[in-house]
Amino acid sequence: MVAVVLLAFVLDVGVVSHLQHAVAQQQLYNTLRAQLAEGVLPVSEGNVDDILLADGVPVAYLEIPEIGLREVIVEGSDSGTLMSGPGHRRDTVLPGQEGFSVILGRAAAFGGPFSRIQELPPGSEFTVVTGQGEQTFRTIGVRYAGDPTPPAVQPGESRLVLQTARGVSFLPSGVMYLDAELVGDAQARGARQTTVASLPDADLALGVDTSTVWALVFALQFLIAVELAAVLTRPRIGPRKAWIVFAPLITLGGLWVATQLVLLLPNLL
Repeated sequence: MVAVVLLAFVLDVGVVSHLQHAVAQQQLYNTLRAQLAEGVLPVSEGNVDDILLADGVPVAYLEIPEIGLREVIVEGSDSGTLMSGPGHRRDTVLPGQEGFSVILGRAAAFGGPFSRIQELPPGSEFTVVTGQGEQTFRTIGVRYAGDPTPPAVQPGESRLVLQTARGVSFLPSGVMYLDAELVGDAQARGARQTTVASLPDADLALGVDTSTVWALVFALQFLIAVELAAVLTRPRIGPRKAWIVFAPLITLGGLWVATQLVLLLPNLL
């Protein structure tokens, strides 16, 4: 069982996660285009009916041609949400709005959308499309823990910070920050219900979400049950039929366990 889980984990992180990310991004892009066309893309933490946005709904489109980055940004930034793409931290304004906006993205797994943001030199420009139009940002520079931060955001200004893991893939040594400032006038701020104090720790950089441990328990139970059934059934139906019947189920169970394990890892991996 340990061998199955380890192999499934490597397969899930190395292959399946990237496919899952690509499919999710295509679906999010289709939704984003439709909402932009209808003029209903959210510009605050609530939708057009003032209902709090669910984690994972699209809120913006980030394009940095210099590093080949084109990603739909979703609301929320816990580990499960960042499987679909970069996530907007709920306690900050949307990109282009007056104030401070933070976007978190993975560095390696699930497409590793922010794996190359450190390559952007100061002064390079990129765009973010929101429900308030296309916003152009100019990079200030990359910084790490302990480095001086840019001056505080002044009234009428907008700043964007992209965050991802620093260090070797899947072995982060900290957080990397890319600061950028809006070129032009800032948009009006959207209403925010989440504050710094109420933001869950799982939504912060390198946050870990333990709320899905119960799902890991069920996944392990399923995998154990399938393997026991395979061992008990093999003498009766023979090894060939046992492989045909139980190999897909064991693979499915292993991938289910691996996915739940990934959810328990820091959100920027």
